[in-house]
Amino acid sequence: MANTTANPSLNPDASAATHTPDGATPRTTQGAVPRLRVDTYTNGLLGPSQPMLGPLANGGTLIAGTPPGCWGPMITPAFEGGHEVTQPVAIEGAEIGDAVALTIQRLRVTSTATSSGVMEFVEGRYHGDPFVAKFCASCGTEHPASHVDGIGADAIRCSQCGAEVNAFRFRHGYVIVFDEASQVSLTVNQDIADRLAGKASLMSALPELAAQHSILSLARADMPGVAAPMRPFLGNIGTTPSRDLPDSHNCADFGQYLVGAPHRYALTRDELHAAKTDGHMDTNSVREGAILICPVKVPGAGVYLGDMHAQQGNGEIAGHATDVSGETEVTVEVIKHLKLEGPILLQNLDDLPPMARPMTAEQRQKVAELGARWGQHEIEETGPITFIGSGENLNAAVENGLRRAAQVTGLQYEEVLNRATINGSIDISRLPGTIRVTFLCPLEILDRIGIGHLVREKYAL
Repeated sequence: MANTTANPSLNPDASAATHTPDGATPRTTQGAVPRLRVDTYTNGLLGPSQPMLGPLANGGTLIAGTPPGCWGPMITPAFEGGHEVTQPVAIEGAEIGDAVALTIQRLRVTSTATSSGVMEFVEGRYHGDPFVAKFCASCGTEHPASHVDGIGADAIRCSQCGAEVNAFRFRHGYVIVFDEASQVSLTVNQDIADRLAGKASLMSALPELAAQHSILSLARADMPGVAAPMRPFLGNIGTTPSRDLPDSHNCADFGQYLVGAPHRYALTRDELHAAKTDGHMDTNSVREGAILICPVKVPGAGVYLGDMHAQQGNGEIAGHATDVSGETEVTVEVIKHLKLEGPILLQNLDDLPPMARPMTAEQRQKVAELGARWGQHEIEETGPITFIGSGENLNAAVENGLRRAAQVTGLQYEEVLNRATINGSIDISRLPGTIRVTFLCPLEILDRIGIGHLVREKYAL
């Protein structure tokens, strides 16, 4: 099992955080620290029951080593969620109704190889949701301890009775190796995959306290010789939801499977939407240099990181991408009184849709000349902003993202539609239901909601 208790030895300046009986208020015996490293994980769960480290000072730096998301936790039946994210960190001064800006300063892949592909479920080994409620079909143990015996599809064994216990299979899969220095990767053949499986944990660079089995143990190599550039990002990053959720279900599309579910994390649709913070967004522009502004729904925010991908195209069409271990460094800033339902993203300039990029000085001069010819002398000063939208499907996610944009900015909904059309874009992040709404927003609005300084600095406006 993963270590889910605070570990003060991770930072000599930090004490372990505890909770009041209702699990809501973090408290510490020492003051906030300017720098904190986290190498402990939560066994697939997020929420008020998880002890927080910290507090980390407002403006401080958080460093984390993260194990892979998705396939590793999926094939490890003790997990109650589909990822293995870091223990949450309390942020000094962050209160419910605030937001926390996370600037990704550094992001590095540490795995030498990983495996991924299109999944299918093994019926009879889970209650309703194989990411959340696995059991051993042979001895009936819920969330059994397990071990790896050999390599291949049958390698995951119940430690109680010895039966094969994996609730997932590859319909089509691949093994891929990385060159982090040159940022390229290559899928390999079955012989190489078998060799990598023999030292799977080492090749995955699993952190010491990670509890998952390495997906490399399954050695599925259906498409060797495919070359791809690396473009690492974090697929699950944000703040703690206001009730306990499986970490992979902290979003509307995966989260919909909790509604009326036959296990202890079942909830209603309204409860899901009130609790989640949409940290699991698989948005490939949440990468080094980007700024993610997240809602605070529990005292202290509870910032967590995980699910690093080595690369992924828009949509994550296969359902899973190249999940890897990695090192991440972020700085944090509390934005007071910015109430959000989901994240705002300040993307890197080259990740912005072409229509939503700030105009150059030459373009602005031409616009001024155009306005002068027609007598339109008032010209907005704007900056890019991206709202993450999530829903049961893409249509619902688009509607959600647009509504969030209108609510936060105070713009009329129809005006958001027009702005996203002529100087913005709607882009898919993940099937079945996570998207990005990006447009150039008046700077006076961004100043009013408290993030104008971040936008100006990010885009040199």
